[in-house]
Amino acid sequence: MKHLVIPVFLACVLFSCKEGTKASIADVKENASEVVEEQVDSIIEVTQEPIKKTVKQIKEELAAKGFKIFDYVDEKTQDTILMQQYFMAFLKTGPIRGQNEEETALLQEEHLAHLTKMYELGYADISGPFGDDGDIRGITIYNVPTLKMADSLAKSDPMVKAGRLEIEIHPWWAGKGFPLR
Repeated sequence: MKHLVIPVFLACVLFSCKEGTKASIADVKENASEVVEEQVDSIIEVTQEPIKKTVKQIKEELAAKGFKIFDYVDEKTQDTILMQQYFMAFLKTGPIRGQNEEETALLQEEHLAHLTKMYELGYADISGPFGDDGDIRGITIYNVPTLKMADSLAKSDPMVKAGRLEIEIHPWWAGKGFPLR
């Protein structure tokens, strides 16, 4: 009886697998085309190239915003170099330096928050302290159209308002879009 049960069991398994395999292959083929169609339909790849502006377009935009600009042709590369006026604010030691440690720490936090805000709003491109203990403590380069605006933004710094720092601003020219190295 044992010998009869095993072959019958194997035959049942083989037939059931064969049937199941046929059904599965048909289902897989049918479902595969649906899945492929769904994947193709659901995948939308959008690649957008950054919009490149001409020097003329950039000049027009800057001039419309009130920035002072000029351009020249680089003799070596024959590229047109666009120069823009920025304002470099020197943060100098102010006359009121008697704040206690807690006040100074709070002013420093507010000062850094102010500089961060200027950067996030696009008014300042770069800021940082000098590495010595000289009279000039640091700089901020303002990307604004007028000296009056740069002065106003620099004087709204909590350290300047408290008298711990004072501002000296100079117009500064740099190539538009040139990175620091």
